[in-house]
Amino acid sequence: MRQAYGLSIPQTVEDACDPGRMAVLIYDMQAGIVGQVPDGDRIVKSCLRLRDAARANGFRVFYTRHMSIPPAAAGISQLRTAMEWQHVDDPAQVRAAFPQGSPQYQLVPELSPDPDEVVFDKITMSAFAGTPLDIALRDLGISAFAIAGIAMEVGIEPTVRHATDLGYLPIMVTDACGAGHPEAAARAHATLEFAGGSRTTDTETLIELMHRK
Repeated sequence: MRQAYGLSIPQTVEDACDPGRMAVLIYDMQAGIVGQVPDGDRIVKSCLRLRDAARANGFRVFYTRHMSIPPAAAGISQLRTAMEWQHVDDPAQVRAAFPQGSPQYQLVPELSPDPDEVVFDKITMSAFAGTPLDIALRDLGISAFAIAGIAMEVGIEPTVRHATDLGYLPIMVTDACGAGHPEAAARAHATLEFAGGSRTTDTETLIELMHRK
């Protein structure tokens, strides 16, 4: 931890790993998403270990969940994105992939939040766009978070990039971040490493650091 101008500046994962300034963010671990990733079950287990260690050591845990607006109520960008993901040319053919309350929209049972934890629904890729996440973290004095979940190349990268612009230190737990397209995920990692402002670690290392606090 470096000190300057009356500020304490975390530089490493170990610096950031304190329950007073770091939270854990479980990103989109939903039934309809986990099944699309080849090693989805392994990512569930890694997220579960991370989440349980956070609970045991006083770190706050937040979850995100992607939802689909009904096509008739969706706007231009929502329809355009859905058309691209669903490979259709006619917006009238778009279907709601993750409607609220549907089985595929739900978090996997292993990662159900407890009464002291929060799930933020979103319609964007960044977990900070249009959700209360930023306000909730700042109100707690949280300045860093460890992120795990699915998918690295779709939602985790934009969340991390957005977080650095907001002044957070985001920490990717690499073996707990799943991907549907390994090459795209590798590009996402390379882009974030080049841009700077974020950190990486693995589940074992982070859990060990949590237990030290």
